Amino acid sequence: MDESQAFELERVVAAARDSLTDEMVSRLSATVADGMDLLDRVNRSGVSGALPAISQLVANGDLERLVALARTYGAAQDAMTDEMVSRLAETVAESLSLIDRMNRAGLDRLVGSLERLAVVLERTMGALEAANKEMKAQPAAGGGLGGLWQLMREPESQESLRFLLAFGREFRKRSG
Repeated sequence: MDESQAFELERVVAAARDSLTDEMVSRLSATVADGMDLLDRVNRSGVSGALPAISQLVANGDLERLVALARTYGAAQDAMTDEMVSRLAETVAESLSLIDRMNRAGLDRLVGSLERLAVVLERTMGALEAANKEMKAQPAAGGGLGGLWQLMREPESQESLRFLLAFGREFRKRSG
């Protein structure tokens, strides 16, 4: 650096020193001290370890979505009046009470019975459909006393008739 540049630099420093007031110096030193304190707290809190995750959130847009979600939550919270909160709490309490009364009344047993009935009906309908298909696949009955005699000689036919007769008797007893 030559002598003229050094002289210019010295004049600039002197002018800056002359223009700084005591208040400006104290504010500048307070700002620097606050900045150093903030950096110290950041280092102690471990925020530096979270910076890669925060960078990734920013890069893929998740941070923006989180901010939007927080704004939505805040708007909903601001929009709810005390009356709305009270009515919502009342609705939840009444719903829980209704569920409790239904449990005490044995609704769970009724649902269990209905489930078992549905299984029995499904099996019955399946058996009826299968029997219907089987009957359609077989040749038509020849008819007459000979065909009836041959059918009645089969033990399976006799057991089926006995079952249907017992079922009919029980059904009439319970229906009437």
